[in-house]
Amino acid sequence: MKFSIKTLLVFVLIINLNISAQSGLFEFLPDSLQFVPLKANHQEARVGILYYPETGYLKVDIGNNIDLLKFNLSDETSVNVGIEFMAYALSTNYQGKRLQIDALDGFFGGHASAKFGSGNSYYLSRLRIIHNSAHFVDGHYDFRDDKWRDNIEPIPFTQDFGELTVAGVNSLGSVKIRCFASIAYSTLVRPHIIKKYSGNFGVEVHSDSIIGSAFNHPVNLFFANYNRYAGMPKYNLSTSNQAGVKFGEWNGKGIVLYLSYYYGNDILSEYYFKRDSKFGIGFTADFN
Repeated sequence: MKFSIKTLLVFVLIINLNISAQSGLFEFLPDSLQFVPLKANHQEARVGILYYPETGYLKVDIGNNIDLLKFNLSDETSVNVGIEFMAYALSTNYQGKRLQIDALDGFFGGHASAKFGSGNSYYLSRLRIIHNSAHFVDGHYDFRDDKWRDNIEPIPFTQDFGELTVAGVNSLGSVKIRCFASIAYSTLVRPHIIKKYSGNFGVEVHSDSIIGSAFNHPVNLFFANYNRYAGMPKYNLSTSNQAGVKFGEWNGKGIVLYLSYYYGNDILSEYYFKRDSKFGIGFTADFN
């Protein structure tokens, strides 16, 4: 009986969603992301490579996110629900061996986003529920001396967190600006000395009229800033800056070439206790 009732409820839900889809109130697999990932935040899904000239190391990103459902509550208000899976790894050159994977961070979870307003001026919000775990890989192990490199052994790093971000989008002529701020809380952290609360803020500025177009697609010149205030274990500010060009619509698919500068706690969570500064040259492919 319980199974029959659940089956009936699912059947009724599917019928209601189908009716809503026909009326335009509901969309299954909307065309694009409502909340485009923050460019300078390393904890966002992307596909690409960031090269560090000083060391020859690489940060390799593999991941994507997708909006599965869209609810059009009014002409100027919509809510999207989606999922995201991603990982990034540090590739090193060690003992003459290239492209050794030293450490990696993995993320998976989901999000809900809302948009209020239309045209060139509107507000966005996004709630993410994410599981993050970190690991050392065989590239961090010194097989000649039979020990972990730099005597840094693996730790069971985990963060299960919820993150609420609010953003405002506006235009100054041909220049578009997105300002944002977030607050996050981790329900589970390992090691336990990591603080559970953190906050983020920053700005993104881009324009497709400075350079013009290429291959019948706009070329966006951009600058992105992202700052995180977190206790790892002491509260400190970490900042990330990117400047570059995107070939393609800003909120659509495209190719991104950029320069990056990061200062703060190491983005690889197994090295969370280290403060570091890095300059990089990057490439990503957007699938928004």
